[in-house]
Amino acid sequence: MDEKQLNDRRMAPLRPRVGISSEATRDIAAALTALLADVFALYLKTKNFHWHVAGPHFPSYHQMFDAHGDELFAMTDPLAERVRKIGGATLRSIAHIARLQRVLDNDADYVGSHEMLAELCEDNGALAGRLRIARTLCDEAGDAASASLIENWLDETERRVWFLYESTQKSS
Repeated sequence: MDEKQLNDRRMAPLRPRVGISSEATRDIAAALTALLADVFALYLKTKNFHWHVAGPHFPSYHQMFDAHGDELFAMTDPLAERVRKIGGATLRSIAHIARLQRVLDNDADYVGSHEMLAELCEDNGALAGRLRIARTLCDEAGDAASASLIENWLDETERRVWFLYESTQKSS
């Protein structure tokens, strides 16, 4: 290797060699970064509802929304770090989240608790679908580590959907 090649190599951006093609890295990083934007948006919506829930079921809904928010926030760092581990770039700002998020914000002055439950159930269900799509992408690229992380998040997300759905059902 001559001096110019060595210098070019030193100045090139760091791209970890993890055995995933550059095309797959690009696609997986984009999918995970979009998921990260959705998770941040869903986290904030969940905390919004946690802060503003009212009514006869206040204590249980308040605690459930708090626990769900904690689960969502716990996903953010591993998601972003996985993107970096495979050589991608991830979110850089709130504006970046806003450009990528597919979870709709809810800025209403008042949302009833039943509507909160239903909206979060739908949003978590959509997140589960997006996690499945990303997992398929990872499987096709041979990215077992990302697929494994996604499997755990999918299980947590399906549990949130279950709890939210059951909370909307009328007792018999």
